[in-house]
Amino acid sequence: MSDNAPIWPEDVARHILGSVDSTMLEAARLAPHLTGPAWILAREQTAARGRRGRAWRSPTGNFCATYVMNPSARGLKNDPAVVALYSFVTALALYDALADVIGPNGSLSIKWPNDVLLNGGKIAGILLENTGNGHVSIGIGVNLIAAPPPSDVEARAVTPVSIVGETGISITAEAFLQILGAAFARYDAQFRTYGFAPIRTAWLARAARLGQKITARTGTEETVGTFDTIDDGGALILATSGGRKSIAAADIYF
Repeated sequence: MSDNAPIWPEDVARHILGSVDSTMLEAARLAPHLTGPAWILAREQTAARGRRGRAWRSPTGNFCATYVMNPSARGLKNDPAVVALYSFVTALALYDALADVIGPNGSLSIKWPNDVLLNGGKIAGILLENTGNGHVSIGIGVNLIAAPPPSDVEARAVTPVSIVGETGISITAEAFLQILGAAFARYDAQFRTYGFAPIRTAWLARAARLGQKITARTGTEETVGTFDTIDDGGALILATSGGRKSIAAADIYF
């Protein structure tokens, strides 16, 4: 990790909590009272969840945080298609923050649509939700000190790993938030100023298994194809035996 701590963005609030049910629920409670974007970090969560309502367990010392904002107040349309692109904005910020922490001690990549991988294992996940009152929340979990046990992992899913386990490097959640908050502010400004095009380019440069065969599962249907690209709306484009296929949402298996 670099010696100089990044500067915290001036217009972004920061709430550090000891224990909470979940930072996403806390974001919903705080949203009506916020005058600008805010990060909410908890040292412990007692009722956290991941995508599709799946349980999310994380020991004390891991990173559990939510960024909450009002897109309209940030100069964006509060449109689901626009808000969904923050999955890519957040993934890039996480990638850069993790790269700052681990340096040359590991290999990072981004798995569509919203996981960051370290040495091929899942190190971080992202969850986007409409919080109400015009606000959107982005939940982020990072395995700083420990990864979930195998029993918590869905069959065929990427094996979770931790920074300590893969690199031996230790960092506190508060220190990681300082790095991530600055990285997120950079990509957020880029997105709001120039749109999705530069975000898409940067994301593809870091994409896991680009040009390789992957499996996309939507409900009970599975599609196997070569990961070709993502389109202007962030949808996955697979080259299959039946032609190119666009997939807006799916679970991805390698």
